[in-house]
Amino acid sequence: MGINTNAPEMDALRMGMHWDEEDIERKQILVESTFGDSHPGSVGLDKLVNMAADGIKFRGAKPSSYTTTDICDGIAQGHEGMNYSLVSRELIAGMVEVHAKASAFDGLVCISSCDKAVPAHLMALARLNLPGIFVPGGVMPSGPNGFTLEQIGNVNAGFKKNIISEETFRICQASACPSGGACQFMGTAATMQIMAEAMGLSLPHSAVMPASSTDIQNMAKQAGARLVELQKKGIRVRDILTPESMHNALVIHGAIGGSTNALIHLPAIAEEAGIPFYADEVDRIQRQIPFLVNTRPVGRYATDMFWYAGGVPALMIILKEHLNLDVLTVTGQTLGENLEQMERSGYLKEKEGFLANYSVSKKDVIKKLNDSGAIAILKGNIARDGAVVKYVGMDEKMHTFTGTARVFYTELDARDAILTRRIQPGDVVVIAYAGPKGSGMPEMFYTTEALCADPELVSSTAIITDGRFSGASKGPCIGHVSPEAAEGGEIGLLKDGDRIRIDIPSRIIEALGVDFEQRRKEISRKQEKLPGILGIFQATAASAMAGGYMRR
Repeated sequence: MGINTNAPEMDALRMGMHWDEEDIERKQILVESTFGDSHPGSVGLDKLVNMAADGIKFRGAKPSSYTTTDICDGIAQGHEGMNYSLVSRELIAGMVEVHAKASAFDGLVCISSCDKAVPAHLMALARLNLPGIFVPGGVMPSGPNGFTLEQIGNVNAGFKKNIISEETFRICQASACPSGGACQFMGTAATMQIMAEAMGLSLPHSAVMPASSTDIQNMAKQAGARLVELQKKGIRVRDILTPESMHNALVIHGAIGGSTNALIHLPAIAEEAGIPFYADEVDRIQRQIPFLVNTRPVGRYATDMFWYAGGVPALMIILKEHLNLDVLTVTGQTLGENLEQMERSGYLKEKEGFLANYSVSKKDVIKKLNDSGAIAILKGNIARDGAVVKYVGMDEKMHTFTGTARVFYTELDARDAILTRRIQPGDVVVIAYAGPKGSGMPEMFYTTEALCADPELVSSTAIITDGRFSGASKGPCIGHVSPEAAEGGEIGLLKDGDRIRIDIPSRIIEALGVDFEQRRKEISRKQEKLPGILGIFQATAASAMAGGYMRR
């Protein structure tokens, strides 16, 4: 046994956990997860941790499991807890860094499922640049008649308007989440699981697996074993996470119609890896790539149906001409080699058979829904650095729209105005001071659901904000407006009655006839300093279009 004289307490302390001398000599692997009894996306991850640890042990290394659990954006909705959502990403990434550095690990496996945990783990993997692999925690199945959780907001709005009975509302609540796993629509959790695989940091066909399946446990074991092989070969995360692999992720994002929140998380991941990230490039790729995945919230099926239909590999096979196939992945092979192996093996065809249980075919799930992507980057005099809109699922007449500003400074005030019909057709709901330096960049989910629950307003009214929207959101919603109001952005200078023009085909958002220099003299509104960790985030946060990360 080699004696550790630089940190002699380290080995002694590890032996206090019943390690023996042989354990001390092995390569030390961190298995980091967001396991906790906190929400469905975290509650079952301990099983995957154990399976990954088995894979590590069977390859001769020694695993140690650490946990920093995440919050659930669904549970944080509708109260001040949503202000803490984005900062939680920074804290989780920071704790992974602390765990890895403080205990001098040789490699790490990260396991998580949900909205902020997945990007946090990807940020940490890029920051640490150890041999690393990401294990997605999978998704839950849909409820009765294909009901998925994001429909709860719409049901809630219907209940408040006496359109839906209390009994129906309670039944929907009780059956929306049939098991553990991430939410079963193409929201931020599913999107970011897919982004991890698309970047080559997860095993092929691992994203959005059914969380209760034996497949996902076997995958976690394989990932643990694969990590040890990466460590032996000296392959680190930044050997895999490159500008070319980030391009691949953006291609797949367009094809899945992914969450707008990916446009906060991908720039933050790129920042950690030292990769340039340009919003204009996102828009260019989105224009070229067809929207191909028929999943909720704008499509028909739950995301586990996408996995059965072949998931990310099936999509990549269709989009080969748009991808960099020679990039390295965590398999130790290139993306092109992975796809060739998938096609030869018949594995994907085998999984398609499960679709027949639901009277669904692959062509029902993977089909052209739109010729070009799902997301556009808009610019103009109220969004000089950009804004993001997911335009699929919108009424087409809202793609070019001019309306009258109705300005609010909290999401709940805006939502109440919609529910009480104080918002009228032709209005543009403006929610300012909701960016990273404003209130922490909360989601506006309930506001968008209130709008979507009103058939008249959803086809005649828009929402713009320097905050963000849930991955479950749909309809005429424009977020991430930058510069944000708290940094002097023009969105904070808008008044009731201003005329706002939105032109998605031309990528324009602007206020008509407003002299913003004069407005700056007329309007003086100081952003209140936030308490605790939110105050630290507020003081250090980059803009939404840059990734909303804490500058160091």
